[in-house]
Amino acid sequence: MRKFAKSMIAATLAAAMVASVGMTAMAEDFFPVEDTVTLTGLISYPDSTESDPNNRTIFKRLEEKSNVHIEWTAIPNSQWSEKIQTTMSSPKNLTDFIFTAGFSDSDLLRYGDFGAIIPLNDYITPEIMPNLSAVYEKFPEYKAMTTDVNGNIWSFPWIEQLGSGKTAIQTVGDMPFINKAWLDFLGLEVPTTVDEFKDVLIAFRDNADKIKAEFGIDGDIIPMSCIVNDGNQDPALLINGFGEGYGDCDQGRHIAVTNDGQVISTATTEGFKKGMAWLHELYAENLIDPEAFTQDWSTYVAKGKSGRYGVCFSWDVGNIATLDGWVPLPPLEADTKNITPENGSFTSGYDRGRCVVTAIAEDPEMVCRWIDLMYDPFQSPQNNWGTYGEDDDFDIFELGENENGEPMLQHAPLGDASPVEVREAENVAGPLAVLDEYYGVYVTCPDDAQYRLDWIKDIYTPEMHNDNVFPNVFMSQEDTEQLSNLEADLNKTINATRSDWIMNGFDDAAWEQFQSDLEAYGLSEYLAIEQKYYDAYAASEAE
Repeated sequence: MRKFAKSMIAATLAAAMVASVGMTAMAEDFFPVEDTVTLTGLISYPDSTESDPNNRTIFKRLEEKSNVHIEWTAIPNSQWSEKIQTTMSSPKNLTDFIFTAGFSDSDLLRYGDFGAIIPLNDYITPEIMPNLSAVYEKFPEYKAMTTDVNGNIWSFPWIEQLGSGKTAIQTVGDMPFINKAWLDFLGLEVPTTVDEFKDVLIAFRDNADKIKAEFGIDGDIIPMSCIVNDGNQDPALLINGFGEGYGDCDQGRHIAVTNDGQVISTATTEGFKKGMAWLHELYAENLIDPEAFTQDWSTYVAKGKSGRYGVCFSWDVGNIATLDGWVPLPPLEADTKNITPENGSFTSGYDRGRCVVTAIAEDPEMVCRWIDLMYDPFQSPQNNWGTYGEDDDFDIFELGENENGEPMLQHAPLGDASPVEVREAENVAGPLAVLDEYYGVYVTCPDDAQYRLDWIKDIYTPEMHNDNVFPNVFMSQEDTEQLSNLEADLNKTINATRSDWIMNGFDDAAWEQFQSDLEAYGLSEYLAIEQKYYDAYAASEAE
């Protein structure tokens, strides 16, 4: 079956390549095309938002601009993981391109080898894709990051620059926030040590009735809520002050890079051990939400919006509660004080596998030309955040002018609205590039990004004592698959252990058994692969 499907796709690809021969028009003034072109695309969309992409203002305007009509197959986010696997298994299910693929490196290499997606090298040229080519010319590292070890480019990335190096907005994902209104009411200061933090949570717990009466809260007071093992909602940042100060910054891989260039597993460090023991202390004192291990995003947000949290974790507290009365919790000192930047964060927001062109595309060059419109400096911010001039109650942008009198997208005030919710209602995501140089020229920096950048620069960057992060490297297919297989067992073990230990505690015997289990699941081999690629990256940077 696999060989049959592969041969069908290969035949289709050959026909598509023949069909595109001779299409040599320059990109300048290429759109709109004279005769309407119809392409097919696959896209995901946030549940409970507009399900027909062509009803979104962004795609309506793109069709008017290009005279390219997209016949979309749209899948809600909650069903994407399951349905995309089925879609990729047979050519009859494929569309010309997948706009929000979100493919892992393993996916890209596997589908490329299988023949389901095509290499894009020949299409990323100033003539066919001038916008993306300009991005790659300014930042060749992005092109390098998108190219596999055999020189193939299988995808179009999502790029969002907001700051750089240790001040990049992605260096801290799971930011902790504390309810300053409650602190002021109880006459308390923002804690700076783990002991002070515990005392504050106890004060929230013991004064719950007073807090409820003062702030008119319906429901139990929750000193601290989070979603354990759920990325930005996880409380890992709290334990960066224990042991060597590595904590557990990377929820995806549980690794860090030391200042002498060694790739380590954070789950083997003294800081991880001490940090888990301390989090258990908090849980045993009824200071952590008992639903922290099981609640989903909607439950987490609903409880936060009802004003019940003293401390919570998220990319932006505005997603969980109103901004008023909340402040970022600074790095807590235990044995030390440290914030380990998230891996890959120094080159800004980046998703290598955001968009792919499939082998059934009869005119892949036209597909690539249309996708290049997403990289236009005026278009990318709209795809990323939302648009202007919509016929509804809220616009992400107002259309204004920059200092040169040219059109510029100006972020409208969010007010009390959740940034995630209002943007999901308008944006289309997909491949794009928002560069730092665009701010003040094509678009303003969003308020929620600016205050987050300020928080990172002023509060967290001074305590980032790690100079290295693991970069966004594209490994070979063999190493990618091996790493993926090892990572599945390792992460399952680490995440299950984190939840168990926070709830139930552990002893030295359990710690030793945990280390043995990690080794049995191939931790040394896993780290050796990571180290090989980090060393190669470091050597290339030194040249």
